[in-house]
Amino acid sequence: MDLTQRGIFLFSEGMSASALATAAQRFERLGYGAVWFPEAVGREPVLAASWVLANTSKLIAATGIVNIYSRDPMACAMMQQTLTEQSNGRFLLGLGVSHTMFVNLRGHTYGKPLATMEAYVNNIAASHKMIAIKKNLVVDGMTEQPVSRTAEGALEAAVGVMPLMLAALGPKMTALAGRIAQGAHPVNTTPEHTAKSREILGPHPWIVPQVRVCLTKDASVARRVGRQLLGLYLELPNYVNMWRDSGYTDADFAHGGSDRLIDAMLAWGDEKTVWSRVEAHLAAGATHVPMVPIDPENPAAVCWRAVEAFAPTP
Repeated sequence: MDLTQRGIFLFSEGMSASALATAAQRFERLGYGAVWFPEAVGREPVLAASWVLANTSKLIAATGIVNIYSRDPMACAMMQQTLTEQSNGRFLLGLGVSHTMFVNLRGHTYGKPLATMEAYVNNIAASHKMIAIKKNLVVDGMTEQPVSRTAEGALEAAVGVMPLMLAALGPKMTALAGRIAQGAHPVNTTPEHTAKSREILGPHPWIVPQVRVCLTKDASVARRVGRQLLGLYLELPNYVNMWRDSGYTDADFAHGGSDRLIDAMLAWGDEKTVWSRVEAHLAAGATHVPMVPIDPENPAAVCWRAVEAFAPTP
């Protein structure tokens, strides 16, 4: 799987299915390598990925992330094999332990993140041994098939190579991502965090940090938008703890976020300034950067001016 350096992270809520398909086709024509979908309480990310894969021919569809509490490991393995086969290997499974608030909403109890994630990934691998979508279960019965890991950390079975990523903010989850997956997918991080992740992971695993981009030179507009977008994350301890480890303090979390925090989490300015912020992650060791193209006048909408400005293909 060739991610390429540039992707789009898409909050697709509010878009119709036909608009989502059209947007994905446009991303593909512009040369983006992948489109990423989150999971919280909105559009279901696996179905969104399936829809995009059915409406494109080269674009990778990735989950950023699937909440591991939302489906059991066997269901996840069945989904991974199915989409891998249907898309000819264009599906990238990103997994995350999510947050206590979202896990409680589902009626589950939030477990210890590292142990829970490692057990979940190991159970996906074990489930793949009993799932073979190329066989007829009624005729052939449930017989174990070989499952292995590639040198890059992806799972591989009869259906093909099935890469997976782990949402990772802290050093322990990042190290686990390098050990049991193909790499780490952090959100709300700085280039310094990317550099530390690369140091932990070594030269080969993928690092895929999400970066918000907003083409406005007006600091007041950018910071208003940034506070609107960051409000939810300021209520989630996993992110606050990561920011503390990155040198931010209680003063940065008050009143919707300090200018320092907002400016770090939202790349704003003219095209050259914004792109330099993306390049900083690549220079720090990022493999691929999924950008969130934010319209300063309507933050819920895709900013096509940004999508086109930062496209690999002019």
